This record gives sequence, structure tokens and C-alpha cells, in this order.
Amino acid sequence: MVPTLLMQNDERIVAPWHYLNECVMDGALPFERAHGADIWSYASAHPDFNHLVNNAMAGGTRIVMKTLLSKYQGFHSLDSLVDVGGGTGTALAEIVRAYPSIKAINYDLPHVVATARNLPGVEHVGGDMFETVPAADAIFMKWIMHDWSDEDCTKILMNCRKSIPETGKVIIVDMVVDFQHNNDQKKGGALDPNLCLVFDLLMATHCTGGKERTEEEWKKILWEGGFGDYNIIGIPAPQSVIEAFPR
Repeated sequence: MVPTLLMQNDERIVAPWHYLNECVMDGALPFERAHGADIWSYASAHPDFNHLVNNAMAGGTRIVMKTLLSKYQGFHSLDSLVDVGGGTGTALAEIVRAYPSIKAINYDLPHVVATARNLPGVEHVGGDMFETVPAADAIFMKWIMHDWSDEDCTKILMNCRKSIPETGKVIIVDMVVDFQHNNDQKKGGALDPNLCLVFDLLMATHCTGGKERTEEEWKKILWEGGFGDYNIIGIPAPQSVIEAFPR
């Protein structure tokens, strides 16, 4: 968790919070107001910031993937898998370690994958998910969609749909704010609304139209992106696994 704490306390991450109030009033984006560019463009132009963000994302991924792989069994039938927005490949490295027969592509912006180290069984590919997505049996996206607006998520999903066969699927790891993680309400249930509010504020401050979503909101963007049936699988984490299939 140290890289995450270092990122969240970095002055460049803190600065946008000082613009949140005025941006709520005028509709601007706090990160852009503070730094003159969105967070992705800023990271591309500032290698030290890019390194800071990539390390923080990798640290959180290691924690989530351990819990995900203990619960979710949906990788066993796959021959190939693309991690869209996969950073430096941490998630795929864990998946391939558990399922070594999978041909794995880690797909992210060129300035991100340029810093990725060689990982056994993982190919790094640079590109833009708003333009195209490499073909595979399935697409994996962990904490990507909550960065983006509904319209942008639909574009991403449409590109994912073009890249998988009729028998394929997308595997999304993200919050479903009203999903009951445990049927016994005394032991657990939907996520704490305060936690969801904190993440909504994080997205509003640092991203472009991102937010956490309810099941109905997920269902809407999945349908518009070309996916009908879906399953939601709870894991021992704030996120859930959303497994969606082409319609």
C-alpha cells in the first residue's frame, strides 16, 4: 500500500482538490484546472508522475488479484486474454501464473507499457482503447470503467465487442454499489454509501466524467456497448466481477 499512499499524498494529486468547488460550479475538470491537461496526458508528459501512478496502480492490483483469483473461476476455459488498461501488466502476470496456458496481452497507452518490465507469458502492446482493442477470447478490465463517463464506457465496450468472438466475454472488475456481497444482511450487504461517495469524489476530481455505478447503470452501458447477459460475482473486495456476454 506504500505506493498508493505516496501517490495520494503527492502534491500533484492533492492540488486538484483545491479546485473542486469552483469546477462543480462551472463544469470544468479539477485536474485540468490544476495542471492544464487531463491526468493521462499529464502522465505522458511527466515520466516521474507516470512512474508514481503506475506503481500505485500495481500495488492495489496485487491485493485485488489475490482475492479475485481465490473466488472467480472464469479464466480456465480461455486460450487468450487482453487486459485493457492493464498498466504495467501486474494483473495479467497473476492470471498467467495461475493459468499458464493463456496467451496474454497487456494493452495500455504507449507511455505506460514503455515502462513495463518483461513478464513471463505476457506481451505488452501500446495503443488507445477508444480506437481499437486487440483480439482475444475475452477482455479483462480492472478499475478502468469507473474512470470514464457512460458515453466513453460505451465506446470502450463497443471496441471490446468487435475484438471477441460470439462465444467471448468481457470481465470487468469494478464496484457495483448496490450489489449484495452477502445474502446475510447481518454479515454484509451493499457497499457503504460513504465509501462510494469517496470514490465518486476521487473520480470527479482526477478523471473525466468517471463515477461508481449501480447494477442498473452497468446494465445500461453494457447493453449499449453490445452486451446482453451478464453475471455479477462478489469477491472479498469493494469491487465485484461483472462477466458480460455479447448480445
